[in-house]
Amino acid sequence: MDPFALSRHAVPAALAAVLLGAAPAALAQPTPARQAQLAHWLRDDCGACHGMTLRGGLGPPLTREALAGKPRESLVATVLYGRPGTAMPPWQPFMTQDEAQWLIDRLQAGKPPAVAPPAN
Repeated sequence: MDPFALSRHAVPAALAAVLLGAAPAALAQPTPARQAQLAHWLRDDCGACHGMTLRGGLGPPLTREALAGKPRESLVATVLYGRPGTAMPPWQPFMTQDEAQWLIDRLQAGKPPAVAPPAN
């Protein structure tokens, strides 16, 4: 038997699974309290540069249209690690990768999380 026979077939099969969209790992959903915190940061902190309506300002817009076609992984990396030489700070000290993905998913869908009104 050819010692490379298995690898000749196994490598293309594994590559095909990746290229054909093997499902990404399940995203951990933030708790409702954490979702509220993330929504607050999005409005107040991100909104300070990206505009209170996220339609742009010092930073680019964060609308569905502006994010269309941009790879999710690149956007998550920008949130977590910032953009050196720009005003975009790293948020990794404050949120997890799953939380950044949760925010990016909502922004790319055009459904940013709403900030709850303050309790009286």
